[in-house]
Amino acid sequence: MAFITTVPVHDASDDVRTMYEKSQTDAGYVPNYAKIFSHRPLIMAAWGNLIGSIRTNLDARQYELITLAAARALHSSYCMLAHGAILRQQFYPPEQLTAIVDNFTTADLAPVDVAIMSFAEHIVRDAASLTGEDIQHLRQYGLTDTDIFDIAAATAARCFFSKLLDALGVEPDSAYAHLAGELQQQLTMGRRISQTAVEQVPAIAP
Repeated sequence: MAFITTVPVHDASDDVRTMYEKSQTDAGYVPNYAKIFSHRPLIMAAWGNLIGSIRTNLDARQYELITLAAARALHSSYCMLAHGAILRQQFYPPEQLTAIVDNFTTADLAPVDVAIMSFAEHIVRDAASLTGEDIQHLRQYGLTDTDIFDIAAATAARCFFSKLLDALGVEPDSAYAHLAGELQQQLTMGRRISQTAVEQVPAIAP
């Protein structure tokens, strides 16, 4: 599940239990990524505040596309599965989402969507090679400098989260095994989906 020990869900107390319970409220179970943060619950809280403040400034669909592009460049199975699942549930049929994951430039997306995904991918692969011309190219699609900041911030934040999980060997939750075969395979670019059943925080006895 991970390369380092974590606080077991059934033994969690105080701040760790609170963190697990909040994560369970969001996901329906305690995600594997939350267990890593049992070492530093305050960092988990800070991450939630950071990504929440970034996400509220972006269109929900475009935020997910940006995140998918960043995760794809990072080879982050966990983030690709998590955000691919949202895109599948809320925005795209499986055939188009499969095409987006395979090559978003030929997946019948709007030109502005291709531009922001390309920008996110470029940031992950070599942010230092970006130039003013790259930014001007984004402006041609009607994006403001504030919009461009938000895209860059979402991408940079994803680098932190994805790399932290992969560095510590965190496997994507077994819950993602429900995704259709070909789509699941495409989204699982890095670490394999966990074979361990998901867990829930036990209720406190009265």
